[in-house]
Amino acid sequence: MPTFLLILHSLTAVALLGAITHQTLAIFAPVHAGPGSFWGRFRAVSASAFANGIVVLYAMSALLGAIVYLDFRVDIQPLLERGGQWKFLGLFDIKEHFISIGLGLLPAYWACWRIKPAVNELRRARTVLTATLAFIVWWSFLIGHVLNDARGFGR
Repeated sequence: MPTFLLILHSLTAVALLGAITHQTLAIFAPVHAGPGSFWGRFRAVSASAFANGIVVLYAMSALLGAIVYLDFRVDIQPLLERGGQWKFLGLFDIKEHFISIGLGLLPAYWACWRIKPAVNELRRARTVLTATLAFIVWWSFLIGHVLNDARGFGR
């Protein structure tokens, strides 16, 4: 069962990674890009269309990660500690803190994207929140893979 949950967690994380990356690139893409250009195609999909999906995927990924976390703490962490792999454990601890910060930012992120301001008053807040969540998601995804490579799940 833990292996199935880890795979489900990974698939959710990949979907979240794609959605937050697309939204982040759409935010930073040039506004006046031509419709046939690469950036124009990114801008064709409204960045706000991703907000609900990102919130749901982030919450699902965090929940599945929390469920799998028990197996990590019981089976894998002691092996890494005995092996002196403190760098990996430290990176994973930072990942945990970042994910918690991201969970705290989700309501503000969702509110900024769901409110229709008259004159783009929330543009900076949207940009900062989206970029912060994108950093957290990318960091978590990469550190999860690094830790899995250091001591693979299910060995």
